[in-house]
This record gives sequence, structure tokens and C-alpha cells, in this order.
Amino acid sequence: MINQRTIRNEVCLEGVGVHSGKPVHLTLRPSEGGKILFRRPDLGGLETAIDPGRVEALNSTTIVGRRFKVRTVEHLLASLFAFGVNSLIVELDADEIPILDGSALPFVQALEKAGLRPFAGNSPALGIRRPFAVEDNGASIVAESAPAGEGLWLSYTIEYPHPSIGRQSRGLSLTPETFAGEVAPARTFGFIRDVEALRGRGLALGASFENTVVLDSERIMNGPLRFPDEFVRHKLLDLAGDLALLGRPIVGRFTAHRAGHRLHLQAVRFLLNNPDVWTEE
Repeated sequence: MINQRTIRNEVCLEGVGVHSGKPVHLTLRPSEGGKILFRRPDLGGLETAIDPGRVEALNSTTIVGRRFKVRTVEHLLASLFAFGVNSLIVELDADEIPILDGSALPFVQALEKAGLRPFAGNSPALGIRRPFAVEDNGASIVAESAPAGEGLWLSYTIEYPHPSIGRQSRGLSLTPETFAGEVAPARTFGFIRDVEALRGRGLALGASFENTVVLDSERIMNGPLRFPDEFVRHKLLDLAGDLALLGRPIVGRFTAHRAGHRLHLQAVRFLLNNPDVWTEE
């Protein structure tokens, strides 16, 4: 059982949506409602909570409410998840969380500025009790139970036929400290060859050299990197954000190989649809 936790003070951020290209003002407000709630003051105060059964993956993770969507939630949710914040009101005036510098570091800094506080009540953790795997076209995620005393362990391997990426692997126990120091600063990345096609589909309209690590066919166009393996660290960030959709702490080991948002969500849905593979802790 994990204590319920929110922030002490409200905090504001602003930027653009990486896919919409629209300006976004974001305010995180304390709440003791026991869930992460998204609110649109510009739509008369409409609200939607996270429903992992109503989520889309299209180059990012989108929460599908009954009256509005919230796009690109993964960096914010990963930060809240890593710091154990499970009760919060997220106010925004557009349909996408701002991309900021392309990492989760600004959200970590915002949480540190706001401060954290517990409140009455506990949130049961979801513990993996027997292993399972989800696979798709050579990509996979394997989930297993954690050794006694261990929380959530995440491991990721990526393979890109690019001289600046190649094969990268990293694993870590997800804690506020490891997330803030080893995962949160890792930025999203993309290939310049894909920009025209993405924008033709209404995506990456707000992507820039300021919020995305961009690669051409041979090199990184806007280095230096923050870590030699920044690419796989960002994948760990995305995985943490997508697992956060379950709405509770997780105890277990997740090993991802060449996965992405779609397969992350497939693992989340497998857990939702197969309660026999997990137990409350």
C-alpha cells in the first residue's frame, strides 16, 4: 500500500504541443480526489480522468475523454508516476500537453518547485504475480514478478540502423532519484527524413531543434547529447509514462525490446484484461 500524494502548491508551465504546434498553458493544482484529473477551463471546465481503456497511440499517447482528448501525456504522467503523485488536477487550454524541451525534466523541476505532500488514504500497488509477454513483429515486452523488496524495474533495448544510435540497452529501478537523474532529462528524437510525411498527417507541427533530437542519415543535427545513450533512456521515459495509465504503483519487472507506445499500451490492456496475472500489494 502506497500513501496518497499530491502537490503542495500549484505550478504553471507553458509551451507548444509537439504535434499540434499550438501554444499551451498548463497548471498543476493540488487535489485530494484520489486521481489524475484533466480540466479544460476554456471549454467551460470540462473534465476527464484517465481511463486506460480509452487511450490512443499515434506517435505519442492520447487520453480519449468523452468530450475532449489530451495528447502527448506520457512525459507528464511519467514524472507524476515516478514521484508517486496520484492525485492532481491538470488544467490546460489546448488539446496537448506542452512538449517543453522534449524531456520530462521541466515537469520534474515543476514538481520540485510545487513540493509534495501526502494525504489520508492509501493506493494499493499492482504486483505482477506470474510472467506474461506481448509481442508484435519482432518487438516485445515481458513482465515478471519482482524479487522481494524490489519495486518497479524497467529495462529497454532499442536497435536503429543509424551510426549515432545502433543497439542501446539500459535498465534501472524506477525511483524519484533515478528518474530525475537518469531518465527525465532524455529528450524525444526523430529523423529529418520523416518530417514531411508526419506533417502531412497533422503530426510534428510543433517539433523543432529546441525540443527534439533530430538526426539525418548520418549524424545528429543538433547535438550534443545529454547522455551517450539518450535515445534508449527516452524510451524508458515513455514506458514509465504509459504504465502510469494503470493509475496505481507497480511492483514488477518489465523488459522491452524494440517496443513503442502501441506495444506499451498493449501491455497495459493485457493487465486490465487478465487480473489473474497480478495481485494487489
